[in-house]
Amino acid sequence: MYKIKLVPANTNYPFMRMRFAAFILSGLLILASLGMFFIQGLNKGIDFEGGILVEVGLQQDADLGAMRSALSGMGLGEVALQEFGRPQDVLIRIERQPGDAEAQNAAVAAVKERLATTIGGDISYRRVEFVGPKISGELVEAGRNAVLIAVACMLIYIWFRFEWQFSIGAVAALVHDVLLTIGMFAITGIEFNLSSVAAILTIVGYSVNDTVVVYDRVRENLRRYKSLGLVDLLNKSINETLARTTMTSVTTLLALFALFLLGGEIIRGFSFAMIWGVVIGTYSSIFVATPLLIHLKLQRRGKSADDDVAEEAASS
Repeated sequence: MYKIKLVPANTNYPFMRMRFAAFILSGLLILASLGMFFIQGLNKGIDFEGGILVEVGLQQDADLGAMRSALSGMGLGEVALQEFGRPQDVLIRIERQPGDAEAQNAAVAAVKERLATTIGGDISYRRVEFVGPKISGELVEAGRNAVLIAVACMLIYIWFRFEWQFSIGAVAALVHDVLLTIGMFAITGIEFNLSSVAAILTIVGYSVNDTVVVYDRVRENLRRYKSLGLVDLLNKSINETLARTTMTSVTTLLALFALFLLGGEIIRGFSFAMIWGVVIGTYSSIFVATPLLIHLKLQRRGKSADDDVAEEAASS
């Protein structure tokens, strides 16, 4: 039996020396994410926008141009079409029609009739969904509140378990991960729906778990090595947990890539967001959450983090 080692034993990488470059990189990524969010916005799904969603399956490859031309002159407002997985599958989004449920059903019936006359062949309608503006507004508020409550609960949990510096560092990493994930949705144009909110909440849980593993080792080493400088101690703590962190991330990514490639179009956005979240969460645990302990003036052995930084500068 050969043990798989993704990280060599007894690593001694000076992660803290790279903290300023990491802070600059994270700052630029956050600015780009916020810029794309406010300029381009999110490609909100029917969960948040409201309207009618129709999933169509054809026997032949879909001609989106012909289908778009056939549906654009029906007076239904904005009609958007996109491939949904296979070339034979099409997702049709229709603006919500004025009126009650009968008006929405009438619009769907008109679309089916138009497609039958213009495209012909065997057309299967696999899914028809209706979301009203009130429900979509409630879903937006519920999704936003869920993320905010999750981050606040993480702040309280880590504050009680560790010192306040650890709590601030962990929540800063969580906010970092959430902003970059939202920016990823804005840049790629992947549909943002309730599954995306679920992905963000899962990323929050994964990221804080990864961070707590490193923080636990930092706390243990603070008690164990009384004379070791804080910068060296943080480097040592990250290196000691690096193999576990890397193995956890890689095994999680294997499952997520399987979901992304084989799980179908419905969960593709969720799985892609999770892949991004695992990568960025691992990065933030090492290069954001842990280095922030230095700049948050974590006290140890009667001296501040500034003394340890001075020792680091003198030794380098």
